[in-house]
Amino acid sequence: MDTATLDPVDELIVAESPLAKAVWVLGRPSLVPLSGKGATAWSDDCRDLTAIPKSLRLNPLTTEECSTPVVWLGLPSSLDELDELLGILWRLLGPDAHIVAGGRIKHMARSMNDVAARWFDDVHASLGVRKARVLHFSSPREHPAVTGEWPRANTVNGLMIRAHGGVFHTTGLDAGTSLLLNHLDAIAADVNTDVVDLGCGNGIISAHLARRLPDATVHATDVSWQAVDSTRLTARANGLDIVTHWCDGLSVLSDQSVDVVVTNPPFHRGTAQDHAPTLAMLADAARVLRPGGSLWCVYNNHLPWASHLRRTVGPTRQVARNRQYTVTRTVRG
Repeated sequence: MDTATLDPVDELIVAESPLAKAVWVLGRPSLVPLSGKGATAWSDDCRDLTAIPKSLRLNPLTTEECSTPVVWLGLPSSLDELDELLGILWRLLGPDAHIVAGGRIKHMARSMNDVAARWFDDVHASLGVRKARVLHFSSPREHPAVTGEWPRANTVNGLMIRAHGGVFHTTGLDAGTSLLLNHLDAIAADVNTDVVDLGCGNGIISAHLARRLPDATVHATDVSWQAVDSTRLTARANGLDIVTHWCDGLSVLSDQSVDVVVTNPPFHRGTAQDHAPTLAMLADAARVLRPGGSLWCVYNNHLPWASHLRRTVGPTRQVARNRQYTVTRTVRG
């Protein structure tokens, strides 16, 4: 690959990396072609996996060993995700660990250094180049300043919620989902046999549905491996049956196969606002809903989803609204 065409973050990670026989690429699949023989790689987002050959995939959250001490890391936007990941790498990489973590300067903060300093004694930054910068983490601490084990746990509405660091709102209940769950009885009344939590996050919606509808099949989908695993852990902690799918949208479900889709959709991907994934999710919901089925959606008031729902899915009614969020029910025509 011509380095002149590289993204500035990728270019700086490669330039700043120590020499190594192999590297472990995490969160930046665009670096895989530059990682050399014997490299391994992983991305939490299933949409990025097409850039990583199956033979190279190594998930840091499930593996017990690693063959290289050098990691090329795309800095996550979440400090909790960074903390969990660095804790895992601290355990796996050994004393020669060297993590080269890159990002756009506008998305970086000194608090990232503070998180890394819990696990590594040597934490320093490169000079900025083309609005990019890397952080170097090395010299693992003998006694890290651990603030708590991941995945974390928290009780919400009588349910044990478990979550990895990279999951939206970790183990909490965000205000939008709370407004949606105020209408759980009405949602449940629409369900005959099958309901889907689209973009399941920590599994809090799925768990409420499974507890309320013990005879229904509850599906939970997300593009994030951490989200899907968090939902699995939440289901297990509460003795609930939830069918989880790590996939893009509802690609694993057949046309006209479910009664209800429930979603608190994202309006960003990583650090960038991007409505395209949400629009695709809503179109996919229309595909899998049976005629007369319902899509329950909560979203920020400033977002134009109501008109899109009417065009793409069917008649849409506002069920609830507060100063921040709107809940709608859309019926598939």
